[in-house]
Amino acid sequence: MSFSANIHFLGASGTVTGSKYLLELPNKKILIDCGMFQGIKELRELNWQQLPVNAADIDIVLLTHGHADHIGFLPRLVNMGFRGPVWVTAPTLNIAEIILHDSAKIQEEDAERANKDGFTKHKPAKPLYNLLDVEKTLPLFRPKPEGEWITIDDQINIRFQYSGHIIGATFIELEISGKRIVFSGDVGRSADPLLFDPKKPDKADVLVLESTYGDRLHSENSVSEKLLSIIEETVRKNGTLIIPSFAVERAQLLIYLIWRLHKEGKLPGSLPVILDSPMGIDAYSVFRKYHDWHKLDEDTCMEISRRIHMVQSYRETWEIIENPEPKIIIAGSGMVTGGRVLSYLKVYLKKQETTVLLAGYQAEGTRGRQLLDGAKEIKFFGKMHRVNAKIEMLQGLSGHADQQELTEWVSGLKNRPQAVYLVHGEQEARRALKTILTNTYGWDVKTPNLFEIEELEV
Repeated sequence: MSFSANIHFLGASGTVTGSKYLLELPNKKILIDCGMFQGIKELRELNWQQLPVNAADIDIVLLTHGHADHIGFLPRLVNMGFRGPVWVTAPTLNIAEIILHDSAKIQEEDAERANKDGFTKHKPAKPLYNLLDVEKTLPLFRPKPEGEWITIDDQINIRFQYSGHIIGATFIELEISGKRIVFSGDVGRSADPLLFDPKKPDKADVLVLESTYGDRLHSENSVSEKLLSIIEETVRKNGTLIIPSFAVERAQLLIYLIWRLHKEGKLPGSLPVILDSPMGIDAYSVFRKYHDWHKLDEDTCMEISRRIHMVQSYRETWEIIENPEPKIIIAGSGMVTGGRVLSYLKVYLKKQETTVLLAGYQAEGTRGRQLLDGAKEIKFFGKMHRVNAKIEMLQGLSGHADQQELTEWVSGLKNRPQAVYLVHGEQEARRALKTILTNTYGWDVKTPNLFEIEELEV
């Protein structure tokens, strides 16, 4: 049975941020992901625009996972009139609580600072949403099982399928009148140290596929060997290793890799390893709650907790900073845009014996990117800070599938999709992946623009 529908590409089309896709069916409006635009000013300002659809008319939101670029717009959507349910996996609900509270807090602080310092065009500056808005949003969440078909109505069934990437992450399949639409969300990697391999779709009449690394292959060099080498060199210099880290998944992966080096007897037993990230610690508690979503059993998690010191207060942060002994610090934020890591860098960035290890993507305009590009000084806390520390980059920790892994992820499809849309990627990444998919499978692959509407006849 065929049907007509529209897909509105409301985000992450030509960018890697703001994921929102409205599936408009004859009797139902379904929003897949509800992400916030992040990054440069031109993108952030899109969060303030009205949607080209009435939020109150959206019947249901389905979330692939809990990163802010996939869920961070939800409180704003509720403020705009949305009152329907938000379907998620159980771990994603817990991650969303952490992410949304943090997002609201940051926006409130940014607005307060803008008003205090007078650098806002809009007086008074307002946050996109606040903590009260988050409290109005979370009761709409409905946790759903992974791997089971769930009925929305007599014509629509949906299924959340494990996709790696972060804990709770899935791709979403919609079965509509016998036809299947697949939204990939963010596809994880095979052979991840923490997470299981992503499941693969076996049917897709319409495929909406991420393309973050559609133009590159990840390094096959050993991450653990590089990490150990950097730790050993820093300890020999009697220095401190500072690792700016994303709070969800990356921080947990780093403490696991360091714990494993300790377990193998490759680290000095007395070397302090410190996780100073309130969000990262909260996310680790989600890992301990949902062991069936990852490879670590509770005994391993307890061992990690005994070896890794998890900071509980800002006072403790300063006690650690003032201790001159060699140590490993893992702290947010991953791109050095804020967080506790700045307090450490204020003291340690000027020291030649310090190593700063960047462990993830560093976007243009961020302090992390400046460090990576060899800046001699960077500005934070209102002052310029000299960079005498050694700056290193740890490749191979990405939570996104690369070009080859994305191509293999769709290899299990038993049918030829009528339409394939590439999203969540910069233009060059989308063009490269389009070429690969077209040459490999002969598919009709499109790269929709932001706010474009595609008509489906399936």
